[in-house]
Amino acid sequence: MYLNKAMIFGNLTRDPEMKALPSGMQVCSFSVATNRSYTDRDGKKQESVDYHNVVAFGKQAEVIGKYLQKGRGIYVEGRMQTRSWEKDGQKQYRTEIIMDRFEFGPNGSSSSAPASNNTAAANSAQQQSAPVLPDYPEEEINPEDIPF
Repeated sequence: MYLNKAMIFGNLTRDPEMKALPSGMQVCSFSVATNRSYTDRDGKKQESVDYHNVVAFGKQAEVIGKYLQKGRGIYVEGRMQTRSWEKDGQKQYRTEIIMDRFEFGPNGSSSSAPASNNTAAANSAQQQSAPVLPDYPEEEINPEDIPF
């Protein structure tokens, strides 16, 4: 059995970009930043950021294009897909998450839509609700405290 599943929770790095396929189906592409804190070998706290390209189709694309903007939090579930094409004689690659489900995250500083409208739109756009993310402790976990 094979599995291709991506789950990310982060903030949009740019406003969603809406397009339409020749069939009329809406397509929305956006980028999500996720960050991680860790302690390096020298004991210094470090942070790293990863950027993920996400593509949504249909009704979900319309909802995201309407209610989300740069800085807003989002939880995305989907599958990874890498596309390739030729540009100026060189092969280009792009890895994207093709979105299956999403949930709105907390309002960012640049959000202007009311949260109640966002929640209703997200629920109507999703076929199933995504799992609730657990509250993780903010302090660092010491590997010696783990019992196994």
